[in-house]
Amino acid sequence: MVISGVSDKLSPKLTPLTPLLLLSAPLLSATQHNVSTDVSSHQHVIHLLENSTRPVQQSASPASAAGGRKHILLLATTRTGSSFVGEFFNQQGSNMFYLFEPLWHVERMLTIETGGTNATVAGPAYRDVLRQLFLCDFSLLESFIEPPPEDHVTAALFRRESSQSLCEDPVCTPFVRKVFERYHCRVRRCGPLNLTLASQSCLQKEHRAIKSVRVRQLETLRPLAEDPRLDMKFIQLVRDPRAVLASRMVAFSSKYHVWKRWAVDGDLPVDEDEVRKLKGNCDNIRMSAEIGLKRPPWLRGRYMLVRYEDIARFPMRKAAEMYDFIGIPFTAKVEDWILKNTQASKEVSGVYSTQKNSSEQVEKWRFSIPFKLVQLVQKVCGPTMTLFGYKFAENKD
Repeated sequence: MVISGVSDKLSPKLTPLTPLLLLSAPLLSATQHNVSTDVSSHQHVIHLLENSTRPVQQSASPASAAGGRKHILLLATTRTGSSFVGEFFNQQGSNMFYLFEPLWHVERMLTIETGGTNATVAGPAYRDVLRQLFLCDFSLLESFIEPPPEDHVTAALFRRESSQSLCEDPVCTPFVRKVFERYHCRVRRCGPLNLTLASQSCLQKEHRAIKSVRVRQLETLRPLAEDPRLDMKFIQLVRDPRAVLASRMVAFSSKYHVWKRWAVDGDLPVDEDEVRKLKGNCDNIRMSAEIGLKRPPWLRGRYMLVRYEDIARFPMRKAAEMYDFIGIPFTAKVEDWILKNTQASKEVSGVYSTQKNSSEQVEKWRFSIPFKLVQLVQKVCGPTMTLFGYKFAENKD
């Protein structure tokens, strides 16, 4: 069985490095990984969620109720290329409202309130905030922004500059002196973000897309797929876990000091918290993909699995496939952005093809982490690697 009607395009002819993608692990039932909505004693979180979204009567199909509007959620984990892939939608143009990691605020507050991002609390919170944002309602997200917005105006929205929709007219209000904005717009000076104007802009856009690395289980988002007001499309982006580890050791150096020590020192204890955390991450990614690839009725026609490695080698082709899956036109503006941002440098080494340059990036991990760390990742993430068709390294060579 190949990966799916959409995702079977991830084939050996596109990526010579990997074998045919087969589903070798048993597929999980869609009901096995439900996340409880009980938030127990965390009173502040209860207050935030009580007034989020009420049950919706299933009176119409999502496609018809949404009026042709598409709602796209790019699901990934950190260091998988999700910021780059998110630009495929951010650069779409005036008909796309794109948000970059709005759940950052939710995760941050839940961590402060509960001492960690407990899945029982985080899953429902992420789902409800995403639902409101897809409906252009920022009110629940406001409850998680610190400091709290005043009259729906904030200077603290995480990575505002990564959303073109939040930096264009009329959302870009006149610049205000002496107001510090950590995440200010890149190409123009704007005043603090007025979330009422952002909501109005969102309502006027034809389609809406959100990128997030914080959702752990696809199953928790089932209510979004079944909401008649939404026409959801889920794109799950995955990457070789060995490459993810190598990238995280550089990007999050202070958090990966244990791994860096293991890279230099002797034995690698398999019962360490860091190893269990790695295994948990790999298992979550795999279980979500298994649910998506099983294509239960609530996900039929709504799920696409994409590998970072395939995008790195063939960015234009994979972007076009994503747009075809979503069912909206692939614009020249997106094409131009991809060409501009995947061209190899001509200054030093002459002209390099995009494919060759991207391949070097894809293979970079093999030269940056020691073989013993690779063996450890392969041991704890083996089922995930097998599902996605990544070849195992048998020796240092």
